[in-house]
Amino acid sequence: MPVALVCGASGAIGRYLLPRLLGAGYQVIALSRVARDSDDARLQWRIGDLEHVLPDLPALDLVLSCGPLDAFARWFARTPARIVRVVAFGSMSIESKQASPDAAERALVERLHEAEQSVMTTAQARAGAWTLLRPTLIYGAAVDRSLTPLAHLARRWRVFPRIPAAHGLRQPVHADDLAGACVAVATNPRSAGKVYALGGGERLAFSEMLERVHASLPFRALSLPLPLTLWRPFAHRLPALERLQRDLVADDREATADFGWAPRAFRPDAACWFASPMPSRFRPPV
Repeated sequence: MPVALVCGASGAIGRYLLPRLLGAGYQVIALSRVARDSDDARLQWRIGDLEHVLPDLPALDLVLSCGPLDAFARWFARTPARIVRVVAFGSMSIESKQASPDAAERALVERLHEAEQSVMTTAQARAGAWTLLRPTLIYGAAVDRSLTPLAHLARRWRVFPRIPAAHGLRQPVHADDLAGACVAVATNPRSAGKVYALGGGERLAFSEMLERVHASLPFRALSLPLPLTLWRPFAHRLPALERLQRDLVADDREATADFGWAPRAFRPDAACWFASPMPSRFRPPV
């Protein structure tokens, strides 16, 4: 039975990835900072983080990084474990924020570039295969830092922002679709040595994306118009405001051709923003 290590197993993508890997016939080692148990003998939880080497790992047929890429790159470069295949997530921020006026955002882009190059170099030095995935805005597990906070603020204050002039296109992608992409590329020879941009199944204006989140809420919330003209004097301090007018989408045609990437359209429900926390005991799907 092939063995897979999942870094970031309790995060947005990881929680969807575990049952997919078990269903695909893998024995799974899941890394988490929180102690967890499993009712499935094929799933072993390890307490720890990527700042440590993680001793006593077996030979790994597959390693999947679903958390911060820079931390994974550092761990990958120093771990002695034999690894055949690596699939790691970066971010489309590497493209969308490269010309940002904000120094912190440009530093993020530099860290992403360095981490991607490190993963490639380490894998090649070990004669292993690698694939990097760059998703757009991730949603679906109620732990994202983009749309879920808006839903939680609406629950508390019963208002939800409406920005009619925010015409820039977005392509939100569900975390479960990204988990499926991991499994798809893991055994696909065409995907080795490639970087894929991955967007959701629909491109829509930022304003429409917010309207759909609002419509998915399980309670009434007053629509609060926020004209962009009020915020323009602060645009130099808030680069995210400028991006509301720009298209931040992914050219994922290569992913479609190579491994059949076909993500769902953006039709969120309340569970996307108010999902139950990941249980301390994992039970395999029935």
